Amino acid sequence: MAMTLKQPRREPRSVTILGSTGSVGCNTIDLIERHPEAYRVEALTANRNVELLAEQARRLRPRLAAVADPELYRPLKQALDGSGVEAAAGPQAVVEAASLPAEWVMAGIVGAAGLAATLASIRRGAVVGLANKECLVCAGELVMAEIARSGATLLPVDSEHSAIFQVFNFEQIDRIERIILTASGGPFRRLEISEMADVTPSQAVAHPNWDMGAKISVDSATMMNKGLEVIEASHLFPLPEDRIEIVVHPQSVVHSMVEYVDGSILAQLGTPDMRTPIAYALGWPDRMPAPSQRLDFASLGPLTFEAPDFQRFPALRLARQALQRGGSAPTILNAANEVAVYGFLSDRTSFLDIARIVESTLEAVPHSPINSIDDVRLVDADARRVATEILEIRSKKG
Repeated sequence: MAMTLKQPRREPRSVTILGSTGSVGCNTIDLIERHPEAYRVEALTANRNVELLAEQARRLRPRLAAVADPELYRPLKQALDGSGVEAAAGPQAVVEAASLPAEWVMAGIVGAAGLAATLASIRRGAVVGLANKECLVCAGELVMAEIARSGATLLPVDSEHSAIFQVFNFEQIDRIERIILTASGGPFRRLEISEMADVTPSQAVAHPNWDMGAKISVDSATMMNKGLEVIEASHLFPLPEDRIEIVVHPQSVVHSMVEYVDGSILAQLGTPDMRTPIAYALGWPDRMPAPSQRLDFASLGPLTFEAPDFQRFPALRLARQALQRGGSAPTILNAANEVAVYGFLSDRTSFLDIARIVESTLEAVPHSPINSIDDVRLVDADARRVATEILEIRSKKG
């Protein structure tokens, strides 16, 4: 059979990075700067880190750098003076950055705050690397409908969903029995529940395998991240909820698996380095070199797997329940979790109270259908208000 060599891409790929100062954004920039001839940066955005955003913009020379906090326009403008990079500030400026004609967009803004900008990229048909799982948790059906309408391409960047994406045969969905999300179990996998009551934010953000931001690290410690990933997977991969499973794999070498009807299980393996799934999305449909440490199977040691403990980690149960209820329940779950996590990080509530606040909010906020982004915003605001009230009550009980 004759082989045809694929011609190399001639033009650099234009890229926008939403959340460039976060962990995912910094890793994306690391990869781009290793291959400067292959990428041209269109826009960078950050929440409040003006100093790092300006430093990145001076190196990468995008058309626009935008900060979400409108009060930080002047410091950003001054930091970019003479660079030729346009400065902008405010939530709408971040959306406008996402609307610029970059071919590829990294959606790396943490939390529900990233929804509007991610949707702006999707609506214009961009290739979107999705590192913001909350977009699909809060508004999965709406996001997937926009993708179908616009022809955008969604590439999961979470290591687990990237792993599944790489071995999931979309042309033979009826031949797939289940997908298996792996979880490290976080830093408290072996702690008794009574011991968890006294853990500190610094302990919770010290993930044993991954280098992540504070919020995501706490989600890993409560295992809410895995619950959110089940909801995300239900939108990314057309399988019912009961065929999406979780297994705890402390070594974080097997990043997730797909089982087929013949009993074959395909897995994607690699060292725990976010640059691997980012590189897969950034280079797609090709593969690009990444500096991740390579696996040495001869010295790897044992790989272990165990069932998740739903009693020790009630967030897993809450996420399953929210997915089963549908409608606004996942939106409520996510909003309450964000309030509770930031309450914990600011020492206003305990680690165990995170799941309690989420559960109480799910019970208190009426569930409703989600038919528009305005519905998402209203439910999100209501859930945050209720969760904050519950947090304040628990803080006073102290």
